[in-house]
Order: sequence, then C-alpha cells, then structure tokens
Amino acid sequence: MQNNSPTRPKLGISTCLLGQPVRYDGGHKRDYFLTQVFGPFVEWVPVCPELEVGMGVPREPVRLVGNASDPSMIAERSGKNWTAEMERFSARRTAQLKRLNLSGYVFKKDSPSCGMERVRIYAPKGGATRGGRGLFASVVMNELALMPVEEEGRLNDLSLRENFIERVFSYRRWQDATSAPKSIRALVDFHTRHKFLLLAHSDSHYRRLGRIVAAAKQNPLGHAYAEYGRIFMDALAILATAKKHANVLDHMMGYFTKELSAEERKELVELIRDFRHQHVPLIVPVTLIRHYVTKYIVRYLLNQVYLDPSPKELMLRNHV
Repeated sequence: MQNNSPTRPKLGISTCLLGQPVRYDGGHKRDYFLTQVFGPFVEWVPVCPELEVGMGVPREPVRLVGNASDPSMIAERSGKNWTAEMERFSARRTAQLKRLNLSGYVFKKDSPSCGMERVRIYAPKGGATRGGRGLFASVVMNELALMPVEEEGRLNDLSLRENFIERVFSYRRWQDATSAPKSIRALVDFHTRHKFLLLAHSDSHYRRLGRIVAAAKQNPLGHAYAEYGRIFMDALAILATAKKHANVLDHMMGYFTKELSAEERKELVELIRDFRHQHVPLIVPVTLIRHYVTKYIVRYLLNQVYLDPSPKELMLRNHV
C-alpha cells in the first residue's frame, strides 16, 4: 500500500503546554497528549506571547477589557495597557511563523493572548462575557486562515482530536503539493487520492472541488490551486459521521466485492453495519478493507489517503 505520510508537520503551540514554566505565576500547563502522544510525530514551535512581549515571569496577570471586536489588554492590578505592544508583537511574530510554513497550531484555552474562542472580555466597571479571542491568536488565525487550529481543552473531545490531527496531516500534504511544480495532472492526482477522505466529511464539498479540477484548464492554474486549497480545508473542518464513514466503506467495498467469497462478503458487510450502529470502532472495518485492497491489489484504493490519513501509532480510529 502506498505510503501517504507527508513530511513531518511543524506546529505552533503555546509554550506552557510543553511544560515550560512561562505562565504568569511561574507555572506551566503541560499537556500529556500533546507532549507524549502527538509530539513524536510533529515538530513543535513554541510561542509565549506574554513572555516574548516582555512581561516577564512571574508577571502581573492581564485581561481583555472592552468589546469582543476590539478589546484592550490591561494588567489587572496596575492598569498598564499592553494592547499596542501586543499588537506589534503579534504582527511581527506571525510574519515569522508564516515563513516556517506551519501545518497547525495548538493554543492555550482561556488565555487573553492565546485563547481561540470564548475568552473572557471584561467591562470597564466589572462583569465579564465569554465572547473574546486572544490578541495573538486572533492575528495568527486571520493571517494563516487555512491552517488548522485548536485549543488543548477541546482536544479532550476525541472527535475534535481526530478531526484536528487529520486536518494537520492533510494540510501538510497540501503544502507539499503546492510547493512542488504545479500542474493540472498533479491537482487531479491530489484530488483523486483524497476522494474518500473528502466524502467522509462532505459530499457537496467533494463535488465543488471536482468542478474546480475540471475547470482548471480554462482558468489560471494559480487561481485553481488557491480555490481548491480553501475549499479542501473547509471540507475537512466538517466533522465526519459514522453514517458518512459507513457510506465510504460501502463504496470502497464495491471495488473488490466480486473477488470475495460469500462468507468474506457477509463478514465485511456485517462489520460495516456494526460500525454504522457504533458497535465497533472504525478501525475494525477499515483494517479488513485494507487487507483486501492489498490482497487483491486494488490499485485505485491503494492510493487512497482515507486508508492511512495519519500515523497508525496515534490510533485515532480506535476511538471513532
């Protein structure tokens, strides 16, 4: 089976999540999954905006004050306004991150600099709502719009974790594709290899991408690539469901069903049905399909990323 593993992804991460004592109180928020499980398969690029902007460790805590669309970063006790300095730092640091060609980013939840969503925004006279985004995270997400991002807290949800990691490795493949010589043939090949992965997320997006590929001869190639990349990442951000996965598995089985004995066909059909009803994890029918694809040398499926979307050691599909 083709090795669909891309080059090792490089990901940004809030430094405290790696166990570095950079928080305002001199502590850290080391995350076991990120450091011990996911870490061996990626290259981390740590960033602590509050430390790097010059606040020091330990430091006076800061909070976001004002409105969600344009908050200020204010020190809690002294009232020092860090907004302008943080905005300048964020622009400069994000430009550096762009040059590193990151494939993803994991932010620290609730942080006034790094929070991805639902960060507390305080009114000038007290009281808070959870409608904000960290100042640094906001710049990163605006400037690197295609890049997959998540917060460490949300990664405790196995479906969100699986989706994020799948997007990271898919985005790395897309980065590799766009850095190689561009051609219609290369775009067709990329689209073909990702067919079933895309169908597990969104049939409508898959069809839109197909139209972009089909029209590539009539449009500037750079425009076709740009449109494809945007819709490709939008598609993968839609969570796959058991029903969509089961439909994909049924479709794949159609490529070799005539090669199976009656008993083999019955076993595979039952496994797909059991997965559809969530009685077994996704890895069970996928493993059997992978076995038959290899056994019968089903060339079209041998090249499908769906069968190996991320390193098997992460065991993501054991939980889906």
